[in-house]
Amino acid sequence: MSDARPDAGPAPAEVAPVQVALKGLCPRCGKPTLFASWIRFADSCRACGLDFSAFNVGDGPAALLILVLGGAIVAAAITLELSVSPPFWVHLLIWIPVTAIAVLGALRISKAGLLALEYRNKAREYRHEDPR
Repeated sequence: MSDARPDAGPAPAEVAPVQVALKGLCPRCGKPTLFASWIRFADSCRACGLDFSAFNVGDGPAALLILVLGGAIVAAAITLELSVSPPFWVHLLIWIPVTAIAVLGALRISKAGLLALEYRNKAREYRHEDPR
């Protein structure tokens, strides 16, 4: 198996995974071309041609957010309930928008960060080839 990346062309100075995650930059050229919409990756970088579809972040970012953000939001809701005991509608008014905003913001960052780490570590998705 080749050790080449799933892209073509020379590799200039790579961008730090934190910058890729926070700014939506291409991990190879550093241009802000990683996303086509808020949380959907572009097919490829418009500047350097890196094929983003060759990377598979899967459900890792969503699972991480369920565990981390879910736990933090539940802890905050329990703390509010035990300290103030507001009516149920106050919980709905607070925690539904807080959860939605936190998940949408963090999902974009976590997806970009995982893609950057896959690029940096030359991670590949296993593709079984028919020996015939």
